[in-house]
Amino acid sequence: MPVAAGMSLPAFAELLERLLFTPGRAGKLALLRGWFDSQPDPERGIGLAALSGELRLRTAKPALLREMAAARTDPTLFALSYDYVGDLAETIALLWPEPEGLTGPPPALSQVVGALEAASRADIPGLIAGWLDALDAGGRLALIKLVTGGLRVGASGRLARLALAEWAGVEVGAVEEVWHGVAPPYEPLFLWLEGRGPRPDPAGAPVFRPLMLAHPLEEREAAALDPAEWCAEWKWDGIRVQITGGPGGARLWSRAGEDISAAFPEIVAAARFHAVLDGELVVLRGAEVAPFSDLQQRLNRKSVTARLQRDFPVAVRLYDMLFDGAEDLRGLPFAARRARLEAWFARSRPARMDLSPLIPFESMQELARLRAQARAAAIEGLMLKRRDSPYLAGRVKGLWWKWKRDPLTLDCVLMYAQRGHGKRSSFYSDYTFGVWKEGELVPVGKAYSGYTDEELAWLDRWIREHTVARFGPVREVEKTLVLEVAFDAAQRSRRHKSGFALRFPRIARIRRDKPAAEADGVEAVAALAAESGAAPR
Repeated sequence: MPVAAGMSLPAFAELLERLLFTPGRAGKLALLRGWFDSQPDPERGIGLAALSGELRLRTAKPALLREMAAARTDPTLFALSYDYVGDLAETIALLWPEPEGLTGPPPALSQVVGALEAASRADIPGLIAGWLDALDAGGRLALIKLVTGGLRVGASGRLARLALAEWAGVEVGAVEEVWHGVAPPYEPLFLWLEGRGPRPDPAGAPVFRPLMLAHPLEEREAAALDPAEWCAEWKWDGIRVQITGGPGGARLWSRAGEDISAAFPEIVAAARFHAVLDGELVVLRGAEVAPFSDLQQRLNRKSVTARLQRDFPVAVRLYDMLFDGAEDLRGLPFAARRARLEAWFARSRPARMDLSPLIPFESMQELARLRAQARAAAIEGLMLKRRDSPYLAGRVKGLWWKWKRDPLTLDCVLMYAQRGHGKRSSFYSDYTFGVWKEGELVPVGKAYSGYTDEELAWLDRWIREHTVARFGPVREVEKTLVLEVAFDAAQRSRRHKSGFALRFPRIARIRRDKPAAEADGVEAVAALAAESGAAPR
């Protein structure tokens, strides 16, 4: 049954809560399809934009919300509650006092968005307070997350677009290819998907095409491959991107279809061509790919300074070609697309781009030996692609393989723990761990993945029972629990007390059998950093 527009924020609050506590992907997709079915325009489109990160609101800073809550609650109670809950938005939503007298009806999403767009800075606190008064605790939480830009419910933009495609009964690629040509609240998109309007025409605007992804390759699977059927190339230590250039302009996209052009303007400026290219964004120093930690200095930024561009010069190693001008090449075999890419690159020679070289090999044993040398060259591993594979959206098993180098491991000591986000907000699930340096433990990394649900519950209980100090949502614990940490590389870093930073650390095992005194020292990290081939920073 359609929900009235005035009830859309409570309905959105219910959607957020259910998404938060629904762990399975299929369950989240079903909830999103239900939202598209039950909500009218423009409410369903605004909710979609919020979930997919495309809603551009004049957000309120968390400090403003905290000041507003402090003015209406006992400060000691608020501090104790925040320490226990660990999430500012949830604390405010639970403690916000019920107003005396009558209040207006709960606002619609469209009313919140419209009022914030039209409001002056001075008007925003009053608007938010009035809406908080009209909502219950769940609605208040949704409103605060919305106006602070803090939605984290395990529903990415890619998942939201997949749900939209399933709801309409079309391929997700069809949605992806018009998505960036339609602005929130996406009414032309919904009209088309419901058969009530034409397919939105991006009118030459650069749009994202879903990337083809690879499956991990196991040793036994590699041994069974016929070398004559495969091409191999290095798996560079950067991030996968798509460059779209044409008459309507140029854009740089992440693998999930997020527009990251503003963070890398020099790449966009170099895309003075009509083509769609697939590649790896890296920091390139001369001909050498720098450690991933260098690229991290440029990631997740809304803008970038000239100094950052100078100190961390980025480039794209090109893997594949999806469009040459208006011609769609995705149905061609990989070998043919690669030949087109090489011919195009020889003609165009775009700045800040080069070709990722193909690796000649005669046998899988020869390729395995090359893979074993990848770490010393600061390369993640190998990519294997069938010569006859078309370019298909998503992860199609058997066509592309990623053969990554084996992870490194260290035995570290748990030092601090912090509550997680979303469904883990009630657990201590983010762990800072250290190694020994001259008789003292020094932090070397932070991990929040790798453990099972049972291990998470055990760790949470252990942390609560062995806390020695609290710092807001962070607990310092007794330095007695050893964790085996797996990671991809160790890099020297002058910003960390230990002198090192770990790449993609995750918890491999809880070493309840090992005394903390027998955990690894900083010398072990230095040896692994030397093996990783990482230069100091």
